[in-house]
Amino acid sequence: MPFLRTYSTAPLLLLLVGCQVYTGQPANPPVDVRLQGELSVEQGQLFLKPCDEQRRFRLIDTGAGDLAQEVDQLGGASGSPVFADLKGQLGADPQGGAGQFLASQIYRLQIEGHGCNDVNFPMLSVRASGNEPFWSLDVSPHGLVLTRPNHAPLALPYLEERLPEGRLHLSSEANDLRLSLWLTPQRCVDDMSGAVRHLNAELRLGEQRFTGCAYHGGAYEE
Repeated sequence: MPFLRTYSTAPLLLLLVGCQVYTGQPANPPVDVRLQGELSVEQGQLFLKPCDEQRRFRLIDTGAGDLAQEVDQLGGASGSPVFADLKGQLGADPQGGAGQFLASQIYRLQIEGHGCNDVNFPMLSVRASGNEPFWSLDVSPHGLVLTRPNHAPLALPYLEERLPEGRLHLSSEANDLRLSLWLTPQRCVDDMSGAVRHLNAELRLGEQRFTGCAYHGGAYEE
């Protein structure tokens, strides 16, 4: 009886397969994911070990930029651990490993900072900072916090404006302070640490203008 049931449904299965081939639509289209973890270099190949995991994924650069060169400039090729925050797709490793990660975008690369231990990352939508003089902005869906030397951290409400080409504008006029933060998708290198970020930042406080780098946090919805 099972044999007869299988045989009788074969034409229907062939018809369904034919329809799938005809439309050309994959049953499970690849999904972009964001992974953070430690990058390592072995025999000229890059591997990513995600935070809180023992598995390592072979890293394939599919348009993120020259990842191998970026890691080398940060010191990763000489053995220094490099923290990476990347977007891409997971897939099977043709060389038999745990899997491979096809990286399509760099959010950040760094050898300093909290990395996997950043407890604030999931709550932030944007983190921006600059040097000489130092400044930083931590932005969450509930407000932003401005940090500057010789000033107490200042919490402010803000308005967000999303612009074409992935640009972002944040503004606030609370506490008699006119603040404006402009973010542009562009490779940005911190001139003190060498860390790589995916956003160029410009902060305006009244008539003052500061520059720096930024990246999206875990609470940012693209």
